[in-house]
Amino acid sequence: MNSINEAQRKKALIVVSSIFFMWGFLTCLNDILIPHLKGVFSLSYTESALIQFTFFGAYFIMSLPAGSLVTKLGYKNSISLGLLVSAVGAFIFLPAAKMESYPLFLGALFVLASGITVLQVAANAYVTLLGTEETASSRLNLAQALNSLGTTVAPKIGGFFILSATVLTADQLANMGVAEQLAYKTEQAQAVQGPYLVLGLILLLLAVGMYLLKLPNLKEQNTGDVKSESTFSQALKHSNLILGVIALFLYVGAEVSIGSFLINFISQADVMAVSESAAAGLVPIYWGGALLGRFVGAFLMRKWNPAKMLGFAAALSALLVLAAVLSTGHIAAWLLLSVGLFNSIMFPTIFSLGIRGLGAATEKASSLLVMAIVGGAIIPLLQGVVADHWNLHHAFLLPIVCYLFICFYGFKEGKRT
Repeated sequence: MNSINEAQRKKALIVVSSIFFMWGFLTCLNDILIPHLKGVFSLSYTESALIQFTFFGAYFIMSLPAGSLVTKLGYKNSISLGLLVSAVGAFIFLPAAKMESYPLFLGALFVLASGITVLQVAANAYVTLLGTEETASSRLNLAQALNSLGTTVAPKIGGFFILSATVLTADQLANMGVAEQLAYKTEQAQAVQGPYLVLGLILLLLAVGMYLLKLPNLKEQNTGDVKSESTFSQALKHSNLILGVIALFLYVGAEVSIGSFLINFISQADVMAVSESAAAGLVPIYWGGALLGRFVGAFLMRKWNPAKMLGFAAALSALLVLAAVLSTGHIAAWLLLSVGLFNSIMFPTIFSLGIRGLGAATEKASSLLVMAIVGGAIIPLLQGVVADHWNLHHAFLLPIVCYLFICFYGFKEGKRT
């Protein structure tokens, strides 16, 4: 790392942090796709949860290959390739909408998420390496703040372009003629074409720009001898990594579960009784809380113990979700929306604690942590099953269990520092 001067380090940090915004935007856009495609294809909660299952399942399948890719290509070039693959996934939305095929939509999401997986493996570790280990949590929180900015604006923009038209109920559709139903579903399915075409073009431009920019690749920082010693088995000898993988699995699962069903939760008759479009307008508050919390967290972590802050944030998140489950009306909605503020520091802090002290095994550890993002596939699907067989309100008990383990991990790691 000594071969990187301060100017290069700052330039690399600024450029890579800006890419965090893009994948945050793409990830959170799924929260708009779920209620939209649920209406278009008349899906159950479980079937609509396949959107997140497919998207985050790609993390589990592709994270290990992505880790090997980063080892061969280096961080900078891997980020460029990840952007390119994501662009291809965005472009596949066009034929999926034209063919009105839910399986093809899921396929497009898998390709898109595969590219983001490469970005996650490369960019998170890249940011932590662009400076001292002591300030890694603070630095990654600051970069993740831009990721939160993407998740904050995505529901508003996506809700305007995708959910602006009224989504008809199953009974309303049943009262329409066959031709009217076909025309309606065609119009609704094709509502995603414009947004994803623009996103694909932006991703393509970012991929080319990242490749052409003169930034430190960091691949050359490891010698062949160091690489040969870097194995998954050696990485897994560190308890902070093993527990970190579990904590990250549960965190992403809890965050995505809440975000995925937030629109449905808010629009319920016993909560706010508003349209899905109006509910989508409130979702940015959830992600905006994460944005604010990451800026504040980046500052506070330079003074306070990051691990203990993680423990307190997780405990407060569990209490807020429990209070929302036990409440109704506007209070329930605002309690759940406020969880985003305390979610803010969790991903970057768990990630930096997980790779702390791993040295040459950092790349392998990064792959395992990114693999844990599959929690965003499993937990929402389980919550969808609970919602279908019980009710959506009480299905939010599941994230509480997730936060309790994260609380344990934070305080446990806090004792080590």
